[in-house]
Amino acid sequence: MNRFNKSRTSLKWSLAIVVAAVLAACGGGMTYTGGVTGTGGTPTNPGAGTGLGGLGKGPAPVTLGTAGNFVILAQSSVTNVPTSAITGDVGVSPATGAGIGLTCAQVTGNIYSVDAAGPLPCVITDATRLTTAITDKGTAYTDAGARAADYTELGAGNIGGLTLGPATYKWGTSLLIPTDLTLTGGPNDVWIFNIAQGLTVSNGVKVILAGGALAKNVFWRTFAAADIGTTVQFNGTIISSSNIVIKTGASIDGKLLAGTGITLASNIIRFK
Repeated sequence: MNRFNKSRTSLKWSLAIVVAAVLAACGGGMTYTGGVTGTGGTPTNPGAGTGLGGLGKGPAPVTLGTAGNFVILAQSSVTNVPTSAITGDVGVSPATGAGIGLTCAQVTGNIYSVDAAGPLPCVITDATRLTTAITDKGTAYTDAGARAADYTELGAGNIGGLTLGPATYKWGTSLLIPTDLTLTGGPNDVWIFNIAQGLTVSNGVKVILAGGALAKNVFWRTFAAADIGTTVQFNGTIISSSNIVIKTGASIDGKLLAGTGITLASNIIRFK
């Protein structure tokens, strides 16, 4: 009887070792599913947002190239109602320095222009740097737009109140965020929002990052204007082929990359 018990114990330990080895090979079994809660949205890719614990989930990040060196990059102008506080570099091209409606004191970083036109003594003239950055911005816009969608037409273009995991989301319409939106995931997870028309975020709304998610891994690509309401707390990089309007008192943890102009009104713009 003792011999039987010893054999059975030995078999249990052998099975435990095998199971542990399999789990270790699969990332310790620490998996979670990204995607959507609070909606009936259906993924076009059933594996959307899934992966091993500790590894990035969702799509690969959008490569910004040298455009990523700027917290604000516009092609026609940056207008501003003082006083905004901008942490990071600012650039305008191909418009001249006369299109930069900022003061030197409002920017913790460098301000770049294709020429020395305009009243700002702190402007750095570097047309080559700016031309490359604008080209890279266009490449990033195309890259983001080409990503395969995990979710399409979620919420019929209204995602207020939802909690979204890492994935690529796509709409053939405009997108409205009328109430708080939560993006939940880890520090390596990525979200891409492809919007065929404009983005509107209502006054006072918060785009909340949960679970360790980082603003640098959130990308909003819009064809038409992005309109961010008053006192909004927004996270992520906006890449627009049109203009970006940030209304009074809104704060952005991310980057603003516009195909035309950027309008500010007593905002905080920084990149984390």
